[in-house]
Amino acid sequence: MPRGPSPQVALYLLFLPLLGLLVAGPALAQAATDAAAVKRGAYVFAVAGCGNCHTDIKHKGALLAGGPPIDTPFGTFYAPNITPDPTYGIGSWSDADFLRALREGIRADAAHLFPAFPYTSFTLMTDADILDLKAYIFSLPPIAQPSRAQDLWFPFSWRWLQTFWRWLNFTPGPYVPDPGKSAVWNRGAYIVQGMAHCGECHTPRDFMGGLETSLAFSGNPSGPDRMKMPNITPDKATGIGSWKHSQLLMFLETGLLPSGDVVGSTMGEVIANGTSKMTDADREAVATYLESLPPIANPAAKATQAESGFD
Repeated sequence: MPRGPSPQVALYLLFLPLLGLLVAGPALAQAATDAAAVKRGAYVFAVAGCGNCHTDIKHKGALLAGGPPIDTPFGTFYAPNITPDPTYGIGSWSDADFLRALREGIRADAAHLFPAFPYTSFTLMTDADILDLKAYIFSLPPIAQPSRAQDLWFPFSWRWLQTFWRWLNFTPGPYVPDPGKSAVWNRGAYIVQGMAHCGECHTPRDFMGGLETSLAFSGNPSGPDRMKMPNITPDKATGIGSWKHSQLLMFLETGLLPSGDVVGSTMGEVIANGTSKMTDADREAVATYLESLPPIANPAAKATQAESGFD
């Protein structure tokens, strides 16, 4: 009769599957962790509007391979390639490089970023959100496409002058929650001030391009591409103070204004690619925060006023 395996071989065969699990377990756990980070990062990516600036949507450019021209009083900015291509994108950047860019406005090569990249707002984001965003961006296809050079007026083209600009206009984060406010309000403040960087467009700027923080969110009559960015404080005459809470939530989800019109242009992209993809809870938080702001009158950047509207 054939003999069975020896006790030693039988024991080995018994524990072989367990050995495989012990070896594969950490790799499987890491893959699950990475997948979760990418999923969270995709949400941050949408809310932060990265694709809107870094993709030439109008000309069907590749995702994040470089954005369209942005006309400003200081010249024309071009958002660079931020795909994971190691030569033309940011594929060689470490976690520390990525954190430093968003937190401090400094590139991997130690050069100052121009504040057209809203690091002055992104600095408020948590390390976890920033690294999740990196995980998502690095999961995307690399595109070997050179970035376009910035075309700025003298002396704004001198990067070293950013040292002085930062002294006047930059306060590093991260966001510190207000213990006197609710969790919903703090989440809204974090999104509006930081991740979604709403103030970068909706706050007027001084002659050096710094945000006039005393007029925060009151609108900018000459925003990016010289377009009017409306007052989003709850001023009843020139802001969104006449809007119902439900109207504001509907606007953030669909772009439908209280007047019945649909927003277009830059804000249309923000709605389509950003706020419409937020969770209901985050839209509620954003609305709660905006409605709590001090009302500021700014006839030069008047928002659409509520008319018949809807409940």
